[in-house]
Amino acid sequence: MTERRILKDLCRYEIGTYAEVIYRNALFYPEEEAFVYGKERITFLEFNARVNGMIQALSSMGIKKGEVLGILSWNCLEIVDIYGAAMKGGFIASPFNPRLQEEELEYLINYSEAKVLFVGTELIDTVERLRNRLPGVSQYISLEGAVSGMIPHLDLLRNDRETEPDVRVKEEDPFIIFYTSGTTGLPRGALYTQYRKMEETRTKALQVGAEQGDRHVMVLPLFHIGGWSHFWTLFCLGACNVIMPQRTFDPEATLEAIQQERATDIHIVPTQLIALLSMDDMENHDLRSLKRIWYAASPMPVEILRKGMDLFGPIFMQAFGQSESGPDICFLSKKDHQVLDKPPEEQIVLASCGRPCMNVQVRIVDEENRDVEPNEIWEIITRSKRIMKEYWHKPEETREVLRDGWLHTGDMGHYDEKGYIYIVDRKKDMIISGGENIYPREIEEVLYRHQAVLEASVIGLPDPYWIEKVHAVVVLKKGTVATEDEIVGFCKAHLAGYKAPKSVEFVRTLPKNPQGKILKRELRASRQGGMGK
Repeated sequence: MTERRILKDLCRYEIGTYAEVIYRNALFYPEEEAFVYGKERITFLEFNARVNGMIQALSSMGIKKGEVLGILSWNCLEIVDIYGAAMKGGFIASPFNPRLQEEELEYLINYSEAKVLFVGTELIDTVERLRNRLPGVSQYISLEGAVSGMIPHLDLLRNDRETEPDVRVKEEDPFIIFYTSGTTGLPRGALYTQYRKMEETRTKALQVGAEQGDRHVMVLPLFHIGGWSHFWTLFCLGACNVIMPQRTFDPEATLEAIQQERATDIHIVPTQLIALLSMDDMENHDLRSLKRIWYAASPMPVEILRKGMDLFGPIFMQAFGQSESGPDICFLSKKDHQVLDKPPEEQIVLASCGRPCMNVQVRIVDEENRDVEPNEIWEIITRSKRIMKEYWHKPEETREVLRDGWLHTGDMGHYDEKGYIYIVDRKKDMIISGGENIYPREIEEVLYRHQAVLEASVIGLPDPYWIEKVHAVVVLKKGTVATEDEIVGFCKAHLAGYKAPKSVEFVRTLPKNPQGKILKRELRASRQGGMGK
């Protein structure tokens, strides 16, 4: 970036787009670190140049504005280049969960209509086996190294990095797709425009309270909307993101990163806090730089939260939301957490998910869409300018959940007189294990494919580490035999490993209502003590 009239240059991109933010940070903080990944340290100026080079390369391949860039990788530095190219080049980013099995990935990649697929090192073999089943993908690009038959990511960055792309990115341009399972078990893509994601970023920036120069240790995956939103909020503020390369959470490496980078922020899920609290040498790490610990993705057991606050201090913050909502719907602030010395009736707020975020409206309504009184349990609905625009290529399912501008979450809860919201049951009996959303019906569909299974129901049971574990309750066909290991192995052959049951129980019958529907609530109620595994 040569010397220019900085104020005039600042007006190059449309207000309210990520393109404007990337360029603004390059102009204002050119030598400050935007990203750290291992030994690599990338400034805001260098990031802008990398993005420019990638846009030039993609355009030369014939990839047009509005076409989809598929991303299949664990966290790495190269992923942010892809997101940056979508932000400034007008492409649509489509991140996929690397934990998924091949048949799941085949469906998602084809459903997304990705023209380009960026592939992380550990997913190369998987994608090679899928190639002939992905007719829409025209270009394969390898991340973190050269691979035969794929274009190395670094080759894309060798294009013209100084020239700003000649692309007009607008607020209402489609920008990113996040995936969530549907009621049929098939995933749906929640589509967001530049404006809708920037609206979330602006509001989160105010509520997080971070500022330019802060440093965030990124341990959550960038293919999930929660971690993604937090990551780019810090970027937009001119803060630095320290990207952790581990595929599974490494508490020791995380503590070392906080200490070495003098990190101010970290975004975690409850299982990660449990892992940190289990460390024997916590006192050997200097963690005084931390200003905020943001947690989300699954309910935090109050006892675990207490232990965390005893150790780290009153620096915890919580958000509740879903892939379709932006994500944040509700927010429990640091001040809200400061009740450990208060009477029990005031401490109950720690079991809530907070109050509606700024610029977000929330109602709890009955089946006739009528607002209910405090402490009545019904469905949570929300509206804001940050919720998804639609489900990608699924108009009927879009109309089902977006009614008169309100997103019907399917989550059941109640609220108190001060507006704090308490989640009671979750969408479509969803299980949240280790921060991952798991939908029972998807697993049940696989179980029913086993030759010995007559009936099956999948529920979540309490677990001291995962918060919830997947538990399958199975009725076998007369005259057949199956073992727990066999059922688990069968599921793992057809599903991502984290979705497979961690325990299997064989029963003679399943509880049902007069219409024959299996009563999951009865299964859960009789097993809430856990099954031991």
